[in-house]
Amino acid sequence: MDGMVHPLALGWGEHLTRDRRRSVHTVRAYQATAERLLDFLAEHWGERVDAARLARIDATDLRAFLAHRRGDGLGNVSAARELSAVRGFLGWASEGATTPRLRGPRVKKGVPRPVSPDEAVALARDVAEDASEPWIGARDWAVLMLLYGAGLRIGEALGLTASVLPLGDTLRVTGKRAKTRIVPLLPQVRGAIERYAEEVPWPLPREEALFRGAKGGPLSPGVVRRSVQGARGRLGLGERTTPHALRHSFATHLLGRGADLRALQELLGHASLSSTQVYTAVDAAYLLDVYRNAHPRAGS
Repeated sequence: MDGMVHPLALGWGEHLTRDRRRSVHTVRAYQATAERLLDFLAEHWGERVDAARLARIDATDLRAFLAHRRGDGLGNVSAARELSAVRGFLGWASEGATTPRLRGPRVKKGVPRPVSPDEAVALARDVAEDASEPWIGARDWAVLMLLYGAGLRIGEALGLTASVLPLGDTLRVTGKRAKTRIVPLLPQVRGAIERYAEEVPWPLPREEALFRGAKGGPLSPGVVRRSVQGARGRLGLGERTTPHALRHSFATHLLGRGADLRALQELLGHASLSSTQVYTAVDAAYLLDVYRNAHPRAGS
């Protein structure tokens, strides 16, 4: 297209902005995916791609596109997100006609494992992008970032009141048995909450819930769980990818980076160290290295 955006990709972006009220970031990402597909198909088919030709796309064409994108270095999760965006585009371009069915790449099933950093971010982003309103997308992103980036339980995140605003470098969290703890806020997590607070259309009195549902009441955990369930289906992630799995991943990734078990116990709000020790099974090799370094004769 000689540097020009394809009319179909442009129309898709306008639809997302005007009719679906998606965020600028989401529109840019989805429009870029449509543009990649259209550029690929023009070369793959050797002809100009218009709406009529696009309506004849089949599963073989989609498989070829995914193989092409895999050649660009896309992993399973990124490829699944790309396919999800492509389905949305094709559904719009064909005005509701049946689009080719193609199962996305799936993450191998096996022993329980934490969600990888890439999967955690992809999951949160997919949930946010699928939201019906931009402010709801900002809300969902903030909640899931609290689970993955601060290790909160879903009930702890949804139990926060607006009194936490304005945010600082730490957050006081009330956990089980009404015990409070202080958790550090990464800049990305703090920024996500602040963006949500700017966009939420409801007033946020200090003593009322920070995170609101679509009609203004406190956000329900079930809403978050259903959103995550939808995203993991679109991304081909396993059934164990739940909101709580993000907290689990927070713990195992910190442990893998050298976090002390006692410090991790405090961050997670566990009453006993035994609750925290379950995470050591995920990174036993790392802990063995720590043990050997601490006790030079351990290996002898």
